[in-house]
Amino acid sequence: MKVLFVHPSCLLYAEIYLRLEPLGLELVAAAARNAGHDVRILDLQVFEQQDYLRELNDWRPDAVGFSLNYLANIPEVLDLAIHARRLLPDGFLFAGGHSASFVAEEILAHAGTALDCVVCGEGEAVVPQLLEAVRDRHDQLHAIPGIVTRQGRGPSPPLLDSLDAVRPARDLLRRRKRYFIGPLDPCGSVEFSRGCPWDCVFCSAWTFYGRTYRKLSPDVAVENLAQVREPGVFIVDDVAFLDPEHAHAIADGIDRRRIRKEYYLETRTDLLLRNREVFRRWRKMGLQYMFLGLEALDDEELRRFRKRTVFGEGMKALEVARSLRINAAVNIIAQPSWDERQFEAVRQWALSVPEIVHLTVATPYPGTETWLAEASQLTTRDYRLFDIQHAVLPTRLPLERFYQELVRTQQVLNRKHLGWAGQCRALLRTARLLSRAQTNFFRMLWKFNSVFDPARQLADHHRKTQYEIVLPEPSPPLAGGKSLYVHQPATTTLHGDAGSRQWERQA
Repeated sequence: MKVLFVHPSCLLYAEIYLRLEPLGLELVAAAARNAGHDVRILDLQVFEQQDYLRELNDWRPDAVGFSLNYLANIPEVLDLAIHARRLLPDGFLFAGGHSASFVAEEILAHAGTALDCVVCGEGEAVVPQLLEAVRDRHDQLHAIPGIVTRQGRGPSPPLLDSLDAVRPARDLLRRRKRYFIGPLDPCGSVEFSRGCPWDCVFCSAWTFYGRTYRKLSPDVAVENLAQVREPGVFIVDDVAFLDPEHAHAIADGIDRRRIRKEYYLETRTDLLLRNREVFRRWRKMGLQYMFLGLEALDDEELRRFRKRTVFGEGMKALEVARSLRINAAVNIIAQPSWDERQFEAVRQWALSVPEIVHLTVATPYPGTETWLAEASQLTTRDYRLFDIQHAVLPTRLPLERFYQELVRTQQVLNRKHLGWAGQCRALLRTARLLSRAQTNFFRMLWKFNSVFDPARQLADHHRKTQYEIVLPEPSPPLAGGKSLYVHQPATTTLHGDAGSRQWERQA
């Protein structure tokens, strides 16, 4: 079968800071190709809709699979599927991905006949079975584990037996120089591990993977890295370097292969404190940038998030990053309950530290415990606003004023890093990138005000809404969020620091 895999376009945040290689789609495409199918990838982050329509018309795929990792992309993917159905009335159309796994039935209800099914869970394990059944014209697709159709839902999806089993089909991705994260331009992506043993209430990584934490073998991880042509690499792991022995083994392989890259990763503050020698070694190997989820500036808020860390640990982690000369960026979650005083407090704190500080807006997502607790309070059900840059819960300030304070804070923090010294550093890096015909970072520097605009964000709330998110059924509190799991956990996982240390020993 001829199979086209499609990634939707960028969200608001990604218009500035990053545009990442669709690694998950490359892995699913590789699994389909390994099963004998003729496969292509089209990424609308770097292509236009007319390119998509041309691909459908000219290549005439037998099946089209849409990536839906982000909730805000659901309306776009539904429209893409409708176009595909008109052009390919007999084609098999399906969607899958992280967010799709939590709202499969409602996506199918919105799509009508435009989508045949939704794939839940890890697509590498499910999609080859699905395509085989489609090729053999089986009429009981919903009996396949991980498949949801309008006729029903199959058993829970399986996890891959081994993350080593599938290598990303990087050769299928066109316009690779268009991917970047901050000053790493161009930038590829790799994963060394998958899953997270923590259980933050605002996150769906642990509910998606069923509290599992799995690793690629060091040899395969190094081989995957060696295939990345770009000088910059984003390590996509939810909690990079949780297992220090694994991180050192990969580093050993990189040294043997003499691979030289610049790295960007994200991790937890407590992991940086616990495994600082790992980070010290990786700094020498090219680790330049690190994203730390600080999330809040006080312990009470961190307890409410169930971060299982305290603010003092976060500040110690920033000191460690500084001592290692790793450029750190931290995230703070802006709460709808904030007034001018809270925004001012964040601005003052952010100006007192050298790190880059980002603000995201508290957003309840399907698959998280905050979704069960707060979805009934939503002020909008427009999927497009669920992008952590819009307020979807009632704000204490008038909404227009909330956005003004949010953007004002982001502008202050942006100017902090584009002072005279920052501009000189940015210009030097920009000159080097432009000499290699890389323009992503340069464009990013001048797009801030056109993207982060209170009037634009407020106007987004008044757009006509065609597809609305479905609210969850009222239910009693669920210990551990067991009803949220996509991949069901095999065993009960301990919580807290002791539990996390046990995960390290078992992993």
